[in-house]
Amino acid sequence: MIKGYTSGVFDLFHVGHLRLLQNARKKCDYLMVGVCSDKLVLKLKGRKPIIPLEQRIEILTALPYVNKILVKNEDNDVWIAYKSKAKIIFKGSDWKGKKKWKWIEANAKALKIKTKLIPYTKSISTTKIRRKLNV
Repeated sequence: MIKGYTSGVFDLFHVGHLRLLQNARKKCDYLMVGVCSDKLVLKLKGRKPIIPLEQRIEILTALPYVNKILVKNEDNDVWIAYKSKAKIIFKGSDWKGKKKWKWIEANAKALKIKTKLIPYTKSISTTKIRRKLNV
């Protein structure tokens, strides 16, 4: 069984989130999703998510592509994937070339965890939605 792992805030859930999860699940047998805690989102982005953690978990749990939810209290996907016995880490292709992605690739490789970029849905993002709503 191939276990996969991806993570995100998943605030203002939209089709880009859906496509990431659908495509990741096609490439593994069991998909674990790390959902950033409200406290971690505040630390990383300087703002709280609009949708609270419990509701984001409820939305993700309802999707047939998601097998397990992991609450993410630390910003280390490689360590979380390793502890969860994931064999592959998925991220959106908007991560390509970023310093953080290069770090993930190098550290995952050292632990024999594969990495895979999933096509990013350019037409939508939580940031774009927040801008439209002025929040």
